[in-house]
Amino acid sequence: MKRIFASLLSMLALIASGIFWYGNQLGSPLPADMGKTAGTTEQAADQSDQIARGAYLARAGNCMGCHTTRGGAAYAGGRLIASEFGDFASPNITPDKKTGIGNWTFGDFWNALHNGKSKDGRLLYPAFPYPSYTKISPGDAQALFAFFQSIPAVERQNQSHALRTPYDQRGLLAFWRALYFKPGQYQQQPAQTAEWNRGAYLVTGLAHCGACHTSRNALGASDLNNELGGAYMPVSNWYAPSLLAQEEAGVQTWSATQLSQLLRDGISAQAHASGPMAEVVANSLQYLNDSDVQAMTVYLQSLPKVTKPKADILDQAIAGQGIGKEEMERVMYLGGALYKAHCVDCHGDSGRGAPPVYPALQGNASLQMTSVANPVRMVLAGGFPAATKGNPRPYGMPPFAPTLSDAEVALVISYVRNSWGNKASVIGASDVNRYRTAPLD
Repeated sequence: MKRIFASLLSMLALIASGIFWYGNQLGSPLPADMGKTAGTTEQAADQSDQIARGAYLARAGNCMGCHTTRGGAAYAGGRLIASEFGDFASPNITPDKKTGIGNWTFGDFWNALHNGKSKDGRLLYPAFPYPSYTKISPGDAQALFAFFQSIPAVERQNQSHALRTPYDQRGLLAFWRALYFKPGQYQQQPAQTAEWNRGAYLVTGLAHCGACHTSRNALGASDLNNELGGAYMPVSNWYAPSLLAQEEAGVQTWSATQLSQLLRDGISAQAHASGPMAEVVANSLQYLNDSDVQAMTVYLQSLPKVTKPKADILDQAIAGQGIGKEEMERVMYLGGALYKAHCVDCHGDSGRGAPPVYPALQGNASLQMTSVANPVRMVLAGGFPAATKGNPRPYGMPPFAPTLSDAEVALVISYVRNSWGNKASVIGASDVNRYRTAPLD
């Protein structure tokens, strides 16, 4: 019996060692026709064009969003990125030779971007979205590297991550990679148009839209069977809606103009970008050229429609929460009074608003989703769409946290979730309270 047990242990150890080795080795080499440094004569006839292209791509990938602290030097790192596993500290990616990437070759940069490995061979945490960036083409990687080598060098020492055990054991990433990471450049789909392929390349790769809009498992790996299907972000307390489900932000039924306007300007007759999405529009998407915005629109609108269950009809909402019709009438009466006192001037008696300035609440999918995170956060903290070239002076939602109690916020949100044809569950004060002190981003 002891021999059998020892044999099983040996076999398990051997399997674990194999998985660990595989996860460490996982990656693909730099293409043979690429040089070791960016900006050489062989790689770019005009270095200034290469740098300009890289600057554009860095905007498209919103690299500054993680690698720049608020008010800090561009790309010098130090921004803390909160997660369920602890806080990740973004590194300095300026060309400083002591603390940045000034001593990196293009091969080092490619290995980080494409294979999730640092210059010294350390495995990178997927908070750096290399599972998406692996799709970036070698030419675009060269342009990005040329740009980052051209920006001002900033000496700023990198901080250590502050992760909980066992997530602070970097060696365990080998097992994570073996399970969830698949390196490989974006493969063109010959049955699709060049425009569709460009959109797919941006959405699934450089722009890494799935990093927010795709749910994750307990180990932080994206559920690729539900890609872009919506995800709650527990640290920021925002919900990134499904881009496929018509009950949420399903964009297939929008007009192409409305979706392009939302991506570029952060506002359209159909919706406003708020919360983290407003930041993405402000820092990234508004700087894309029209052809890339159109390509993303074409790709997103080609995705299959799905149906997600929601807390639908009023009777179900009442039954599900154990309240009777008299209590529901009370909720609607009190919520309606609060709506008339605080909301009617902008959103109107009929809830139709005045799009795109004041969004319609009637038929608004974001109000009727199962997750109430976004409407609760907007009522409590208010907010503005991104200031963009297409919307330079956005109208904002005032914060009602100082004015309304948790119970009052719950009443007014329950009212708008069940008025003008809207049908969704009633919420309570406890559903509001959890977001009252939530971080703003």
